Amino acid sequence: MSFSLEKTYDDAKFDDDGRPKRTGTLGTASAHIITTVIGSGVLSLAWVTAQLGWIAGPVALMAFSVITWFTSVLLADCYRSPDIITGRRNYTYMDAVRANLGGMYVPLCGVAQYATLVGATIGYTITGSISMVAVKRSNCFHKHHTREGCHISYNGFIILFGLIEVVLSQIPNFHKLSVLSIIAAAMSFAYSSIGLGLSIAHVAGGARPTTSITGIPVGNGVTGTDKMFNTFSALGNAAFAYAFSLVLVEIQDTLKSSPPENKVMKKAAFIGISISTMFYMLCGIMGYAAFGNDAPGNILTGFGFFEPFWLIDVANICIMIHLVGAFQVLCQPVYAFVEEWSKKKWPESEFVTKEYLFDLPWAGISSFSIFRLVWRTAYVVFTVIVAMIFPNFNDVVGLVGAISFWPLTIFFPIEMYIAQAKLRRFSFTWIWMQILSFACLIISLLAAAGSINGLIKDLPTLKPFKSMS
Repeated sequence: MSFSLEKTYDDAKFDDDGRPKRTGTLGTASAHIITTVIGSGVLSLAWVTAQLGWIAGPVALMAFSVITWFTSVLLADCYRSPDIITGRRNYTYMDAVRANLGGMYVPLCGVAQYATLVGATIGYTITGSISMVAVKRSNCFHKHHTREGCHISYNGFIILFGLIEVVLSQIPNFHKLSVLSIIAAAMSFAYSSIGLGLSIAHVAGGARPTTSITGIPVGNGVTGTDKMFNTFSALGNAAFAYAFSLVLVEIQDTLKSSPPENKVMKKAAFIGISISTMFYMLCGIMGYAAFGNDAPGNILTGFGFFEPFWLIDVANICIMIHLVGAFQVLCQPVYAFVEEWSKKKWPESEFVTKEYLFDLPWAGISSFSIFRLVWRTAYVVFTVIVAMIFPNFNDVVGLVGAISFWPLTIFFPIEMYIAQAKLRRFSFTWIWMQILSFACLIISLLAAAGSINGLIKDLPTLKPFKSMS
């Protein structure tokens, strides 16, 4: 291993913009997308289907997969501008909006993107700790042969998750995350398959739960208002299930320049969304068939299943490993934004700008920065503290997701395409794109209403630093 303080790259290792050669491929981009898209939320799709019913549930999942794929294709053409093949690179989503739309759209995009990323990383910290606790509770249930008791504090596990992220956060940038993303994607397949397999076994074993074409009916403790807000939340969950637009440009910036990045990214988006849709449909339909209207919010951590306990443990460990990787995929744009801003703000500060380069045999040239160590550690500590103060923060994440879904996944990609293609106002294409955008805005507002209702219900039970399973 060699060590130096100077940046002495060979010219062959530079791309056309003077940055180190990008090495991303169709496979790594697809892995990044799957890592981002297939979160542990896939295990809540039985609940989504229970709220919407046998018809609306699958239709909603399929419709939003097509919509997300379509807008991803539009967004992939915004990586370079003004020419989509040879133009200047836009390294971030904000850069793409700045190049194609400009004005007030840029700060609005920044607020929506980074608020969502920060919220999601806090949510992943909470969910990761829930999976760790679920392993311990599963063993406790098996040992004592009862579903009662076995209450465990989340705080220690939240801290453990944070310590893991402090170490992994020293990975310099998105370009170095390929291996971690591939591992995380494999974990998402593993726990999704376990959840699906257990659901199928439950149905094959003779389970005949109550189901409905229209979902959970009003009555038996479910009021009309409850049904309405749960339907809103379920629609929002179906819409957000595919959302990866907030990191699409950053993923595209990892790709080799040949073949053209936009063509590779479109293929990666199709692969990632197709695979996700297959798992989503199977898990949603089979989960609902297994549990019916009593489907829990998460069929593994919510203990829809208790046995075989060792398989439940494996699945929850896979969830935790996946969330460790997904945390990094989502926080890297936040890290990069603050670090680039700091370098421009204090260009003379060695603390901010100085990097130590390492040539590692197994990883190539990598770097270490004291500023990066301090700032990224502080960020992870922040996520850990917020996770312990607000154990119900996932409702806040749902609200942020509802608000940001429309601008990031729908509005900006459509408006940038209209600007690029110079579409005439009130032309046929312009009109149907605006109709699509408006329809998704309504869904975002309804989902936000559902999330706000959930927050109001959770407020009386909020106990900072005292969260228990």
